[in-house]
Amino acid sequence: MKKREIIARIVDEKLMAIVRVATFERAREIVDGCLEGEVTCLEISYTNLNAGTIINQLSTYYGDEILIGAGTVLDSETARHAILNGAQFIISPSFSLEVAKLCNRYLIPYIPGCTSVTEIVTALESGAEFVKAFPISNFYGSQLVKVIKTPLPDLLVLSSGGATIENLPDWLNAGVDCIGIGTLLTKGTKTEIGANAKALRAQIKKNVK
Repeated sequence: MKKREIIARIVDEKLMAIVRVATFERAREIVDGCLEGEVTCLEISYTNLNAGTIINQLSTYYGDEILIGAGTVLDSETARHAILNGAQFIISPSFSLEVAKLCNRYLIPYIPGCTSVTEIVTALESGAEFVKAFPISNFYGSQLVKVIKTPLPDLLVLSSGGATIENLPDWLNAGVDCIGIGTLLTKGTKTEIGANAKALRAQIKKNVK
């Protein structure tokens, strides 16, 4: 899948599961639950040392049914490791020029965490087409999307934290392009994850025309 197609799928999907998982068996439970609500975009966090293995196993098992990327990528070495294991996009909690260069070299979307407009512009100038509002989305809520997009109306924004089933319409109405979801899509049984995924997807279908 080409870079522009990956970005388009993330934007169209509107939801991304933020996953921290230790075993392939648990990863499959999470993915199967997410798929019940048509959530196919997943970020596997490199806070777990076996993240590359999980990405590889999920990519092999599910193929194009899911779009899988690596999260918490702090340096270019980790980014390259993730890409070699099948990561289709790279997400960081902060901006790294070296990670940006590597992702651009291999035509992989890079979504860095940015707090200020200065950081966002620097990331854009370095080739990022998407930014992650981190950790500010958790503190300021949905209105920050409007604030960020006032000077940068074409910017693609991924939120990370602060979104719930109930307030999802607020994020969508504010213009967020994708919403990162952690606990609702990763904790509990497959059935519970599936129920949450369905509820989140129902909000998307109701509020996105």
